[in-house]
Amino acid sequence: MKQSKEFRQTKKLLSFLSKKRRVQFNFILILMIFGSLSEVASIGLVIPFLGALTTPEIIYQNQFLSPIFEYFKLTSPEQLLLPFTAMFIVAVVISGIIRLTLLYVTIRFSNAIGHDFGINVYRRTLYQSYSAHANQNSSEIVNGVILKVNLITGGVIKPLLNILSTSLIMIGIITTLLIIDMSTSLAALGGFSLIYFLVIKYTRKSLQRNSQHIAQYSTLMIKSLQEGLGGIRDIIIDGTQNFFCKIFGTSDLALRKASGVNLFIAGSPRYIMEALGMTLIAVLAYSLRVNTSDFNYVIPTLGAFALGAQRLLPTMQLLYDSYTSIRGVQASLTDVLKLLNQKLPDYIDKPLTDLSNIKNNIVLKNMSFRYSNDLPLVLDNINLSFKKGSRIGFAGVTGSGKSTLLDILMGLISPSSGQLLVDNKVIEEKNLSGWWRNIAHVPQSIYLSDSTIEENIAFGIDKGDIDLSKVKQAAKFAQIHSFIIEMPEGYKTHVGERGVRLSGGQRQRLGIARALYKGVDVLMLDEATSSLDNTTESAVMDSINSLDKGLTVFIIAHRLTTLKECDIIHVLDKGKIIKTLSYDELLKDTDLLKLRVE
Repeated sequence: MKQSKEFRQTKKLLSFLSKKRRVQFNFILILMIFGSLSEVASIGLVIPFLGALTTPEIIYQNQFLSPIFEYFKLTSPEQLLLPFTAMFIVAVVISGIIRLTLLYVTIRFSNAIGHDFGINVYRRTLYQSYSAHANQNSSEIVNGVILKVNLITGGVIKPLLNILSTSLIMIGIITTLLIIDMSTSLAALGGFSLIYFLVIKYTRKSLQRNSQHIAQYSTLMIKSLQEGLGGIRDIIIDGTQNFFCKIFGTSDLALRKASGVNLFIAGSPRYIMEALGMTLIAVLAYSLRVNTSDFNYVIPTLGAFALGAQRLLPTMQLLYDSYTSIRGVQASLTDVLKLLNQKLPDYIDKPLTDLSNIKNNIVLKNMSFRYSNDLPLVLDNINLSFKKGSRIGFAGVTGSGKSTLLDILMGLISPSSGQLLVDNKVIEEKNLSGWWRNIAHVPQSIYLSDSTIEENIAFGIDKGDIDLSKVKQAAKFAQIHSFIIEMPEGYKTHVGERGVRLSGGQRQRLGIARALYKGVDVLMLDEATSSLDNTTESAVMDSINSLDKGLTVFIIAHRLTTLKECDIIHVLDKGKIIKTLSYDELLKDTDLLKLRVE
């Protein structure tokens, strides 16, 4: 039998549950069974309770109950009212307690699963390669981790638990009603089922379409927020606030319309069912009254049906509501499954390969790189060897491949052909994490978190584990210590979101201090001093050059003067090394200067 898409995707989602959650799920399932039995008991006890209230003689004469009456020494019909009232009350209270407990544990369970999925998606996303991040829109990731995971928690996990719970309860209620009056129960069940079937049939396409709209427009909303807030400086200057408000408003309106239609589809059958249920009770009461001379005999049966309908109708509505919820988030579920299916690198579960204390050299052997097979080579057959402790400069016009070469040296992207070797060891996925432990990188654009200067220098380290003496030492080398201590809160000063409270030069110096705090063997400077004035840049570079002579430094510089202390300078043009020379030779080479080497 072919499984529906909803069933396959839900089954796939559940395969990501941890062992602990599976055990908890089995416990909830047992609780659901007890909830179903409690419903059966509360409805089943209506007949003897109302019988003891109206016609206790008939109950007292029941041959199956006689031994129980004798055991409890109940000698007259009038004595039945109190015990049956108590039994009915106890059954109703127990049923209520179980239902309340079930509500609590299912909410806790679904939220716990939402947490598991959220951290799983975030972890898998963070561990993706640099190339994967470069090719993916961050708004899609943010929407997936925050909104869509929450959406499937409320739109799939909770409804799924509701479907299981209500199905068990419905089975118990329907079984009880069939025992009481089969023909009436079958007619009612057939009518209710037919209405829900017709509603489902005529709303499937609408739910599917709205599901796609919800997934699409929620991503567009996040994207418009990120772009609007991220480019706020230009937006204020250009006066383009209305443009971004329009994009956000269009997406928000479409999202709310789709969500509203889904809510209407989910809730609308309820009112039809309530009217049909009340009509059924009225017809049943009329039929029983006409065909029975003593109405006292009718009351217990009528009471059982009234209570059964009162429990059954909301249960059927919840079942249908849960179905529409799952159906309405299929597109978002597809997106979350893609994020959950992201492959984690093999090195996560393996011992860390230590590549510390580089002894000899770093080599690029026959290395070429292109971003995709249909694009030209960015780097073409590069063969270079870098001695430990050397200062290496890269120069060339914009687009010559300098930053891409640095990314390959850092292991952020893999060569299309050729190899990166450290002390004759090929750098590949299994030892990448060990290589990264040796590297500190200072890009042209420094990312700063909305935290203190101290936390930004020791980026990614718990507050309690930060070595303040190392932080200050790194800040001194980066020529920013004197600025920091003049601040009212010193190293505890908050820098604002993305360092908005600091100048571009101050942000760059904090980035350099961050790299130096790591105390690594290899330092990568990708135009790391471009925002500094000549005097500050000279002081920073003098500090870097005074560091341990075992430190290997790679430098891409905007100004040629930044390269003056380099042991060797490689000049790139169109992805190839066209010359290798010293700083003095570079200044004398008029052909290279004509290329406007940066």
